[in-house]
Amino acid sequence: MSDEQTLQVKGLAKHFGGVRALDGVHFSVPAGQCVALIGPNGAGKSTCFACLAGQQVPTAGDVLWQGQSLLGKAPAERQRLGVARTFQVAQTFEALTVLQNIQLVLRGAAPLVWWDQLDRRQPERAMHLAAQAGLQPLAHHTVADLPYGAKKRLELAMALAGLPETAADPSGALLLLDEPAAGLALAERADMMALVRQVASQGVTVLYTEHNMDAVFGVAERVLVLMQGRLVADGLPEAVAQDSQVRERYLGKDFEMKGLLDAHR
Repeated sequence: MSDEQTLQVKGLAKHFGGVRALDGVHFSVPAGQCVALIGPNGAGKSTCFACLAGQQVPTAGDVLWQGQSLLGKAPAERQRLGVARTFQVAQTFEALTVLQNIQLVLRGAAPLVWWDQLDRRQPERAMHLAAQAGLQPLAHHTVADLPYGAKKRLELAMALAGLPETAADPSGALLLLDEPAAGLALAERADMMALVRQVASQGVTVLYTEHNMDAVFGVAERVLVLMQGRLVADGLPEAVAQDSQVRERYLGKDFEMKGLLDAHR
């Protein structure tokens, strides 16, 4: 696969004074792959994700998507390149309906002016995105009244809505998901991660951070493990789960994958 079809992280470093939060991280994610980035508290994964998503500027290294560096690019410019992100705490417009939230951020729709009616803004496309997220029955509900799991799925639909309606090639899209299952009960996590898998199965490249292991094993095609600012494991979930260093320092020696796999079948 060519460099133009991957997310590439090259020698990423981030120093805070004498603290090396990231210390030369290298990895790549081929187009259409669903990859989890995990690690213990203080491992550097939040810093790594913030550098990838543009909230922090790395001390050294580069982040490239489809051959173009993302460093220094504003969120709107990243969106034009097909890159979107979600947040650990869902970012939605509480006073609007589900459909209006999606309509507000639709990429490719004509710019809004004060006399426009939001409800008329590409309603069919917005409803399609709502349905994809399992939110069609709630499309006209005010977001403030929704359970938190529905808000997390709405935020993902909004991230997709903000991407270019590109070239009918989902491999041109990269989703960076910051703990998509955070704050969700087990059943809600299963619904959310089923949506993540569905999006990835369409060819969208997905990289996500996560603390809940049931949202990692059985969902991600590949797992990256950070510890003390360095990448210590990178491979198939089954291989990472058996890695002696990962088990000893993070997952625990008694960690078992089987139940987690069964939960997502």
